[in-house]
Amino acid sequence: MDVRRHPGARRYTLRLAAEGRLRLTVPRGASIAEGLRFVAGQAEWIQRERLRQAVRHAPWRQGTTIWYRGERTVLTIADGTARFGTPSVTVAIGSTDVRDAVEAHLRREAAGELPGRCLELADRCRLAVTGVRVRNQRSRWGACSARGAITLNWLLIQMPSSVADYVILHELMHLKQPNHSRRFWREVAGVCPDWREAERWLRKWGREML
Repeated sequence: MDVRRHPGARRYTLRLAAEGRLRLTVPRGASIAEGLRFVAGQAEWIQRERLRQAVRHAPWRQGTTIWYRGERTVLTIADGTARFGTPSVTVAIGSTDVRDAVEAHLRREAAGELPGRCLELADRCRLAVTGVRVRNQRSRWGACSARGAITLNWLLIQMPSSVADYVILHELMHLKQPNHSRRFWREVAGVCPDWREAERWLRKWGREML
């Protein structure tokens, strides 16, 4: 287990890295021994998280269920083609894992659609952004830099459009309020009245994607 002190941390936090190693963040001045006791009390969470990651990184084969635009979609593979709903992706004949090919297709879709949607919503909100990037982020759906650049997780392409829009609007509102204060959430509610419903969807299903 990796133990790290962070001057900005306000509490003990525990994360299971992609490679299965635990990472404990300890606030400055806090007790490492107390942090280890905190970890010992998270045994059930650790077990659930290891299981979730095992499922998240399992091969994608015939019959695997994946998320696509907010729907659970079953992969079908035949004659060098993987299908998930309407889209199809060319894969190696006889391949036992089509994850890389399908995810590459999804990332291209995300890169082709999400920046334009972000600029459209920014224009609707009368906000200017300095750039939009689509990246593979492990622990968050989006980010807004101090310079006004928006970064979006390609996984938004797997969500319902209303949830993806909420994530984009959430980051755009950080151009007005670079925090999560009550004023920030009022800004979010003003442009996305159903934001609580979107948050509930993310809490319920989002961990299946990250």
